[in-house]
Amino acid sequence: MNKPVFLALSAFGVALGAPLVAQSASPAPRDAFYCDERKLGTWFYCNSEEAKRKARERSQQQPTQSPPAVDRMAAITRQLDELKARAILEPTSENIVNYIRFQREQLDRASTFADVWSRAIWQNPELDYTLERPVSTLAKQTWLTDRRQQREGSMAALTQRYGVFYFYSSSCSACRTFSPVMRALSDSYGLEVLAVSMDGGPNEAFPNFVVDSGQYQRMGLQGGTVPALVLFDTQTKQPIPIGYGVMAADEVMQRIFYLTKIEPGSDY
Repeated sequence: MNKPVFLALSAFGVALGAPLVAQSASPAPRDAFYCDERKLGTWFYCNSEEAKRKARERSQQQPTQSPPAVDRMAAITRQLDELKARAILEPTSENIVNYIRFQREQLDRASTFADVWSRAIWQNPELDYTLERPVSTLAKQTWLTDRRQQREGSMAALTQRYGVFYFYSSSCSACRTFSPVMRALSDSYGLEVLAVSMDGGPNEAFPNFVVDSGQYQRMGLQGGTVPALVLFDTQTKQPIPIGYGVMAADEVMQRIFYLTKIEPGSDY
């Protein structure tokens, strides 16, 4: 055996298997430029162990954020459904009592919500719909009286611009009931009404009738239903269907007023 080679190999093996002695590196000195001026923090050995400890304590003391309200509401609903299902499928006294108690809690919560809702409405008039459309008997009667006066006051101006096509049939009993109503409206407000006979028959309330020659379809009406009313705008030459069937005079006036004076959605 080659002793020098053996010794060399042995020495090399010992070196490979020998444990490494860790040398502790001394921390880099604090650099005022990086730490104080640039505030680069931990990566430049600027934060002391005390600062790190305090940072950990602050993070642990931060309150846990509560789940969104919609998730909490969904959880309540799921729990209520679960308790109800359990009480139905396993109707023990304990299960039923648990369901009733939890349900009562939610009813109390709903009652509190309704109470606070009412108080908020009372104190914020811009949110009170009843100021625009009253629901109490006295306030509603006052509102209706004001609206009726407003409607009747505008009828004179309406009759200067609008006329009405009244489609009827001499064999229609509803038309015989409705014709005097339209005659009275025409006489009371000066509303121009053109009676159009669908079957060529006469009309006692409107002796100067005309026979339909396509006016019904041109006014956008369909099905041949009578009686039928169409408001006609003499300025725009546009027909505005009012409705079908027997109506009271007040209803006819109300519809004409809404169709000509009230923007959709503004009165609700």
